[in-house]
Amino acid sequence: MTSFHNFLSRFARFTPVFFLFFPVFIQPQVFVQPQVSLAQPIVQAVLFYSPSCPHCHDVMENVLPPLVKKYPNQLDIVGIDVSHPVGLELYQAAIIKFNIPETRMGVPTLIVANEVLVGTDEIEILFPQIIENGLAKGGFAWPDIPGLAEVLDVQEQAVNQVTTAQEPPPPTGPAFVQNYLRDPVANSIAVVVLVGMIVCAALVLFSYLRGAEHKFISFPEWLLPVAAILGFGIAFYMSYIELTTTTAVCGPIGDCNSVQESPYATLFGFLPVGVLGMIGYLAILIAWMLKTYGPKTRQKFFTIAIWAMAWFGVLFSIYLTFLEPFVIGAACVWCISSAIVITAILLFTTQPAKAALAMDDSAFGDDISDEEILVKDSL
Repeated sequence: MTSFHNFLSRFARFTPVFFLFFPVFIQPQVFVQPQVSLAQPIVQAVLFYSPSCPHCHDVMENVLPPLVKKYPNQLDIVGIDVSHPVGLELYQAAIIKFNIPETRMGVPTLIVANEVLVGTDEIEILFPQIIENGLAKGGFAWPDIPGLAEVLDVQEQAVNQVTTAQEPPPPTGPAFVQNYLRDPVANSIAVVVLVGMIVCAALVLFSYLRGAEHKFISFPEWLLPVAAILGFGIAFYMSYIELTTTTAVCGPIGDCNSVQESPYATLFGFLPVGVLGMIGYLAILIAWMLKTYGPKTRQKFFTIAIWAMAWFGVLFSIYLTFLEPFVIGAACVWCISSAIVITAILLFTTQPAKAALAMDDSAFGDDISDEEILVKDSL
């Protein structure tokens, strides 16, 4: 053991592998020291094993789990990997301490109190009775293996350091900042979309206030129905998730389920937001069909109606998109996608709506040809 204490100085880096044991075997009391007065009898044992040993895996996977389940909080087993230098040092120390003959050297070796059990059969047959006897006598402390107590101390300190390092700092600042920091990546995307929607709405309003003389961007007419169908599909999926409480497919970022489970996913306590979206997109699509294929006298009405519905959808989406990062603390890619679609519809319909508002109602008579209808030309 001359070099054992030198190994201890480097032990922290071996900790994750050195105590590589199935979690079910390591209870919170695994680091309780022998001199501590235990509130209830506990049997503490050391299992020497090797990852390449099939009998060791048999013991760890089939023999010990039923015992741990049978004696919850009363059985501590620490696994020591002899394929690593520190583990091998401890195993060699155990051989000397307990006078283990050469014929019984090998793994798996389980040491409990002064008993040394070697091999699957001995552990499976004898260990249960040793546990019973130990509990009846008030418990068995860790075996008196030279260096074991020091290793357990180092292990406990290493685990405490890792646990402390992994614990995130307590949230500070206003509530909206704390909510945003729950998922900064997804919430940042939601904020970018939110800003984009506000900018687009401001540009549309600015163009409207400038009057008919200020031409807004013109888009191909077919983009409107395509966007409405896409938005309807997104809203349909959101409605399905909300009504069936099915887990949403959200992709690599965001937390759609947190958004769908929030109180903001339902209006007036009974109307899912997704259903409202379906109604809105369907109404836009029907209005577009009536404007395009219906009576010419109603084209102005439906053109303005589509624009008004798009305005409502954008303003409502701005509200919902604001809630995601700053109130709910989670972003939904489906909700963000719907917000982008309805903003696009507002852009697509702004110039036709401006043209329609500037036209006299008499210009939409039945005797006017399609080429003479400014609204249709502006799409």
